[in-house]
Amino acid sequence: MTSDWHINNAVAAVRQEGVIAYPTEAVWGLGCDPWSLSAVQQIWRLKQRPWHKGLILVASRWQHIQPLIEPCDDEQIERLTNTWPGPNTWLLPDVGNWVPVWIKGQHTSVAVRISAHPLVSRLCDALGGPIVSTSANPAAVAPARTRLKVRQYFGAQLDYVLPGHLGMSRQPTQVRDLLTNKIIRV
Repeated sequence: MTSDWHINNAVAAVRQEGVIAYPTEAVWGLGCDPWSLSAVQQIWRLKQRPWHKGLILVASRWQHIQPLIEPCDDEQIERLTNTWPGPNTWLLPDVGNWVPVWIKGQHTSVAVRISAHPLVSRLCDALGGPIVSTSANPAAVAPARTRLKVRQYFGAQLDYVLPGHLGMSRQPTQVRDLLTNKIIRV
């Protein structure tokens, strides 16, 4: 089990507008404070990813994303309840513009999941809110599935690498649109 010391170091790095790597359900992820433009820009640079594609947020509790949940109707809440916590990412409308544009990219909705991964949950609980969650890889190469591969991809460019193990999923999370219930990414 990852120690509180490691969690505290990861939290400190995020709070200082740094970028961390951490294990998720299927692959290693890069994360940062979603409200820090400079940290998000560093993720774009590391991944060689254009801003307009948007990024995923991961949380450990419904309360962490309450402004996105409040406008949902009963049917939408049921969809979320049936899949969270777990390896399911939903595109949620951001009607109140709670999430910064640099997270949403060119979209009006934001990709969000509530993770069942114990380390991701501990990290988000310690931060008291969501964190950016994007696969740890530069564009056009496979996502990292080991801590060594994270280091090979990014070397010393990360502010912290949180030790731990991947979850049991074999592929990154499915993405579905909450309004249409259509699968966007398998």
